Amino acid sequence: MIDLGISKLALIGVVALVVIGPEKLPRVARTVGALLGRAQRYVAEVKAEVNRTIELEELKRMKETVEKTAREVETQVSATAADFEREWAEVTAGLDGRSSSASTPDDPPAWASLGTPLQPRATPVRKKKSFRLQRQAVPQWFKARSGIRRHALSGAARVARYRPKNLPR
Repeated sequence: MIDLGISKLALIGVVALVVIGPEKLPRVARTVGALLGRAQRYVAEVKAEVNRTIELEELKRMKETVEKTAREVETQVSATAADFEREWAEVTAGLDGRSSSASTPDDPPAWASLGTPLQPRATPVRKKKSFRLQRQAVPQWFKARSGIRRHALSGAARVARYRPKNLPR
């Protein structure tokens, strides 16, 4: 990169003052500053785009590894589930002297003969009073004394009620 010190910048400024002249120098300096700003913004945008591309590629790689791991876990779980089902069928095949495939859907389950359940029946839940019913429970005389609005006012009625008395209509 170009190494510009204070002495080099002063020399460039003096040469520019002599070559361009004092009348046009401020306008040229503004133009050069604007062009340098645009160049810096362009470089920053390019850097940001490159960083976004790199991050996107990293995310794609991470996604692929996660999907691969999920597939492996899924195959392991399905294999374990198949082994469990097979072992469960072997263990339950000898119960009650009949196989698990010989039971009919009309037969009551074995636990049905144990008796009634120990938990009582659920009682229905009472609904709470609605907000409007609770508001109506307050007496009208109390609403009038405490300033609670009892009726809705239209726009014209509200203007007429709250208009100052000393203004002409």
